[in-house]
Amino acid sequence: MAERKKGESRNIKVEVLARVEGEGGMQVRLKDGRVDQVRLNIFEPPRFFEAMLRGRDFTETPDITARICGICPVAYQMSACHAMEMACETSVDGPLRELRRLLYCGEWIESHALHVFMLHAPDFLGYESAIHMSAEHPEVVKTALRLKHVGNEIMNVLGGRAVHPVNVRVGGFYRLPSRDALAALVPQVEWARQACIDSMPLLRSFEYPDFEQDYELVALSHPDEYPMNEGRLVSNKGLDVDIVDYDAHFEETQVEHSSALHSRLKARGRYFVGPLARFSLNFDKLSPLARQAAASAGLDGECRNPFKSLLVRAVELVYACDEALRILGDCDVSGPASMPVEPRAGVGHGCTEAPRGILYHRYEIDEHGDIVNAKIVPPTSQNQAQIEEDLRAFVEQYQALGKDELTWKCEQAIRNYDPCISCATHFLKLDIVED
Repeated sequence: MAERKKGESRNIKVEVLARVEGEGGMQVRLKDGRVDQVRLNIFEPPRFFEAMLRGRDFTETPDITARICGICPVAYQMSACHAMEMACETSVDGPLRELRRLLYCGEWIESHALHVFMLHAPDFLGYESAIHMSAEHPEVVKTALRLKHVGNEIMNVLGGRAVHPVNVRVGGFYRLPSRDALAALVPQVEWARQACIDSMPLLRSFEYPDFEQDYELVALSHPDEYPMNEGRLVSNKGLDVDIVDYDAHFEETQVEHSSALHSRLKARGRYFVGPLARFSLNFDKLSPLARQAAASAGLDGECRNPFKSLLVRAVELVYACDEALRILGDCDVSGPASMPVEPRAGVGHGCTEAPRGILYHRYEIDEHGDIVNAKIVPPTSQNQAQIEEDLRAFVEQYQALGKDELTWKCEQAIRNYDPCISCATHFLKLDIVED
């Protein structure tokens, strides 16, 4: 590459990247060997889910919000249910709480398996896609598909179907699964747990860039369990608040270059949600087997390398299988499928751990149970500012690379956050313009 003159600028333009709910691109401007500007441009059209919810009955939220995402509909349903139950001063516990956690395990398994083996592994093995990878690593792809099937089966049994489940309701479920249906899941999940453990040597063998940043990691934290459905909002920099105080500490802002909102901590700015945050803030709550898997992957109690999020997701796969087996081994389906929930005027908050990080819902309902206001903050929007900062640091480190290789590295850096299934393909069109 020719030597650049002092003061010379470069523009790296990523014209189009595909995401689940819209389109976007990236533009990076370099000057004097430094990244002067990074813009993750999101052209995502308005989706109007919050507006659609206004005026609807509070019992409709699990079915409506599940349609927001086909990969993590359970997360939207659970956050919505928790918020509505808080507004109606109802709490779901006992066997129903355990079954909800089992349903969430199914979503973690199918989502993490898809990302680890099908979307992210090809980057480290040097393939354009999982289809290209399958020619030389067919067992990796077969394992991924079977793991995803196991997660889908859990969602089928508890949710009625794997995509946009229909069996979840405020207060619990419409019907409980049979003991036989739950028992049939056990050998499948046992296989999945062992398959995840057996995959650790391969995943550890990948070459991970030496790339760490001083993140503010934010996740739920629960005193008795690894967080999924409940907990306080904590960070590695002192945040420790109840979810009802979310709006006092977090805010969404509009940026000029994106139609999607950026979320920030009012006190400190950008932050990082997702597996790295959960793992680093809740390592001691992992099951013993999951902690052993972490050790075999070369991870200790904290991870700040976003590329190693692949390893952390693999550890969470082991945990989700382990937790699912615990619940399946002591599951009571003899009681009612739901608890009665009577509407009352109030405000409810829900925050659960989607595979990609915390998902916050807030609803105001009137005395008839009609929704007055709704607010939904998904994990990907919470990570957008941090993605830009990662790209800033990463492009500085790799700016000397040629166009094709820099494109490849930028794709990997974005895929660390598992923003959507469309990241499976090479979605970046990179133009480097020399002024």
